[in-house]
Amino acid sequence: MASIATFFTCSNLNSPLLRVNTKSNILVSVRFRTLATGKSNSSSGSQGINKPKDRISSPIADEKQAEEITNSELGALWDDGYGTTSVRDYLDISREMVKKTDDGPPRWFCPVECGNPVKDSPVLLFLPGLDGTGWGLILHHKSLGKVFEVRCLHIPVNDRTPLEGLLEIIENAVRLEHASFPNTPIYLIGESVGGCLALAVAARNPTIDLVLILSNPATSFDKSALQLLLPVVEALPDSLPISFPNFLSILMGNPVKILTANIENELFPAQTLEKMLGNLYALLPRLSGLEDIMPKKTLVWKLKLLKSAAAFANSRLHAIKAEVLVLASGKDNLLPSGDEAQRLWSSLENCKVRYFKDNGHTLLLEDGLNMLSFIKATHMYRHSKTHDHVSDFIPISKSEFKDLYLQGSSAFITATSPVMLSTLEDGKIVRGLEGIPDKGPVLLVGYHMLMGLELASIAGEFVREKKVPLRGIAHPVLFSLKNETSLNEFSIFDFLTLIGALPVSPSNLYRLLSNKSFVLLYPGGAREALHRKGEEYKCFWPDQPEFVRMAAKFEATIVPFGVVGEDDITQYVLDYDDQMKIPFVRDLIKESNRDTKNIRADAKGEVANQGLFIPGVLPKIPGRFYYLFGKPIETKGMQEEMKDKDNANAMYMKIKSEVESLMSYLVKNREKDPYRGIIQRTIYKAIKTPIDQVPTFEL
Repeated sequence: MASIATFFTCSNLNSPLLRVNTKSNILVSVRFRTLATGKSNSSSGSQGINKPKDRISSPIADEKQAEEITNSELGALWDDGYGTTSVRDYLDISREMVKKTDDGPPRWFCPVECGNPVKDSPVLLFLPGLDGTGWGLILHHKSLGKVFEVRCLHIPVNDRTPLEGLLEIIENAVRLEHASFPNTPIYLIGESVGGCLALAVAARNPTIDLVLILSNPATSFDKSALQLLLPVVEALPDSLPISFPNFLSILMGNPVKILTANIENELFPAQTLEKMLGNLYALLPRLSGLEDIMPKKTLVWKLKLLKSAAAFANSRLHAIKAEVLVLASGKDNLLPSGDEAQRLWSSLENCKVRYFKDNGHTLLLEDGLNMLSFIKATHMYRHSKTHDHVSDFIPISKSEFKDLYLQGSSAFITATSPVMLSTLEDGKIVRGLEGIPDKGPVLLVGYHMLMGLELASIAGEFVREKKVPLRGIAHPVLFSLKNETSLNEFSIFDFLTLIGALPVSPSNLYRLLSNKSFVLLYPGGAREALHRKGEEYKCFWPDQPEFVRMAAKFEATIVPFGVVGEDDITQYVLDYDDQMKIPFVRDLIKESNRDTKNIRADAKGEVANQGLFIPGVLPKIPGRFYYLFGKPIETKGMQEEMKDKDNANAMYMKIKSEVESLMSYLVKNREKDPYRGIIQRTIYKAIKTPIDQVPTFEL
């Protein structure tokens, strides 16, 4: 393990930062700078390798990396590097930092693996937990470093800066950044005691736009076992037995989650077990290094600091105006983090919670949490005062697609075995998305199945085959704060945001098309997705051809599509009309719709009846989903023509008729599919090919 670093000892974030590169041997090289004098000196020690001089003050090692980090746009399936590091790396680099460079006051550093972020990225300051090393975010450096200027606070083992001093260091950094970029938010990620520090800074600086992400914040210290631990540790002799590192190991959280942090989810159980054992064997010798990171005297001081920081933060919760995301573990052995998350959710005016029932205290070092995914899913990534669903969108990454999309949707996709068909320019229907243009703007217009059952497959296939995110225009209720609870786990609402959904509005559609995006539009909206019994595959479109005019304005390609299969997997039992006949259910529906905006209130006909409810369905033995994308309709050069109302209406009716025709084709031809049933597909897969290659009817 090698560490090549440039420190600065105060909060001037424009000074050289600590740069750390990890190799296989040990090397520590540090440059210290005291801002008051402007003088610097350096010291180094090495073993086995020469000092790579180009690493100090040089964040880029070669042209390839430079090309990657200067790219201002991230495409779908971009490599976020999540899962390539583990707690073993944390222990190695923390121990070497303590041994070789741990003198002086607290300081900020930026790990080399964070690289250079995309243009105009906000600053993210990491405030460490009890360990104080600043490396607690190591599993997330590569992903966060793509979209944030990441800076971490390191508190040396022998440093005894009091609470007020630490707050001053953090506040100086925050105020300096705010003075330079007053319209850009500043992110504070606080772990344990770092969460208390973040809350305290937010309370003391209510006029600065701060976004707080708190991982098991220690504001519940007075209700935890740590309060009882302090006098016990103080009473122990300075010369502790060899077993003390094992005692400290309880700070390491859920061991299973730690051991699987860098293991791929799709491995067979035997392979997973083998890799877990390998990680365990590599980790055990390193646990003794915890004693170097946190000797007894340091632990006592840290516990006292934690106690005072928790009390300070709790006394000022009412003053916090910042946006807050609390990440809480269900198996935290040190703090009652689940209960504390509920308290903070009710005490803070702008707080969201994501609950991880199987994780331990060291949540940031465990499997199951990609920090950037939850920042994105909760709409907390932004460049200005509020989140912009268009400009602040970050496409789904490679690890998110594997760990969240494929893992979360695999059972449903296996059950429905979607058949994706598209139409070429010559009218030929082919398997796959070859008929879809490769470049935007593209506007996909089609039928919305019951409860939007078709969404997961269509969004995933565009990412997998076309390598583009599909921006779905969705009902605003899916993004309402009413969906938030005090112990929210990762939900369908988070999932929809990650894959690209955003609230329906003319301005959002306008901006997406102007950005040459691939846009998914359902003119039938909620009325179509929540249709009545007997209305499957019937279009409920308003008499408003505005999307045709907008597509023509940006010369977008319109692709009509049809999808069928809802009646192959569900039996519709209770629709809206049925439920409104049941008194207490009727009252619930009316209450839930009371404050819900009807976005089609100005429309005429059946499409305006958009009462929201949960359809009563029963599952069937699964059949199959079928998608057919029609021949692309070019609108290039048609802007003036589409300004005429009659021409726009004619194009609109043509698209609607094409969607209905595509569905009729699928309903008819699916009867000829020998693999429509799940039993036939299962037998075929067992002896032939993967699920996405299961044949269908003859094209």
